[in-house]
Parts: sequence; C-alpha cells; structure tokens
Amino acid sequence: MGAGVPLYQAKAEFFRMLGHPVRIRVLELLQDGPTPVRDLLAAIEIEPSSLSQQLSVLRRSGIVTSTRTGSTVVYELAGGDVAELMRAARRILTQMLAGQHELLEELREAESAEVAR
Repeated sequence: MGAGVPLYQAKAEFFRMLGHPVRIRVLELLQDGPTPVRDLLAAIEIEPSSLSQQLSVLRRSGIVTSTRTGSTVVYELAGGDVAELMRAARRILTQMLAGQHELLEELREAESAEVAR
C-alpha cells in the first residue's frame, strides 16, 4: 500500500487479505503461539501447496512471521493486535448470531400465533 492511499482503502485491502477461510484458521491457530507448518497442516487438513500459498499471503502482508530451523518452518503472529482482532471478530459474530436467534424466535412465535387463529 503506497503513499497517498486513503485509510479506508488501506483498511479494505487489509480485510480483503483476511478474507479467506484458511487464512482465518491459520490466524486462530497461531493465537496459541508459534506453530510448525506440519502442525498447521494437521489441523487444517488441506493440500500443502494450498497452505503454503495462504501462509505466503499472510507473511507478505506482515501479519505473520516465519523462522526456519533445519527443515522445520515455524509461523507466529507478528503482534498481539492480530490476536485481539480475532477475539473482537468472535465477539461481533456472537452478537450478530444472538440477534439472528432472537429474530428467529420472534418469527416462530408470530407463525405460531398465525396458525392458532
């Protein structure tokens, strides 16, 4: 993101980068601490090439870092803000789903009232 890019556009690009289920899953797993690629593969169960591609996107964005020791590559979150973002997303989704549940209950009650008439 070069100079002169409006903040809202930079934010949109950031969220677009996050907009893949595998990337979100990787970030969730990395909240527990540095994790070797083999453990990420075992937890996500996708092709190694697909995981590698998604890890590359996260690494290029600077949201994760990697270190190599011999043949083992370990990934970790670049900072605590990412973990906080994932927790905030979970809280927001929980609130959204709770609201949908309440709406569903209201619709069911209205439907029951219609049938009873």
